[in-house]
Amino acid sequence: MEEKKLAIIATKGTLDWAYPPFILASTAAALGYETEIFFTFYGLQLLKKQLNLKVSPLGNPGMPMPMGMDKWFPILLTALPGMEAMMTAMMKKKMADKGVASLEELRSLCQEAEVRLIACQMTVDLFDMDANDFIDGIEFAGAARFFEFAGESDICLYI
Repeated sequence: MEEKKLAIIATKGTLDWAYPPFILASTAAALGYETEIFFTFYGLQLLKKQLNLKVSPLGNPGMPMPMGMDKWFPILLTALPGMEAMMTAMMKKKMADKGVASLEELRSLCQEAEVRLIACQMTVDLFDMDANDFIDGIEFAGAARFFEFAGESDICLYI
């Protein structure tokens, strides 16, 4: 039987959007899928050596807020100085309290499981990013390279 394939496109660079591609890819790899994640635009932040990801409640009405704040706290006030830092700290604490692996751990797990991590070369060039800022073991390639794999995948996810 031919190995199943999972292709993921990661486009977001916030803490809350960083977990799904790594969790899904590592799970798929553990289930025997050949897996590849193509990181483009803001998703490239997930491949940086130094992760400094934040959570932004702005534009994310589905985000559960502590103390039922989503029911009484005006969304506009989440733009106040310090709110992003507070929300990021709260999210990190909640994840640690629940035993969720860190992003660094999940990323390493993906690499150990031979998930291919592809950085979009066009986006790297567009934003004048330095290849030395990225973790070792990734590939730099364009969208055409991703489509070679995605075109034959059983599942393709856009995150």
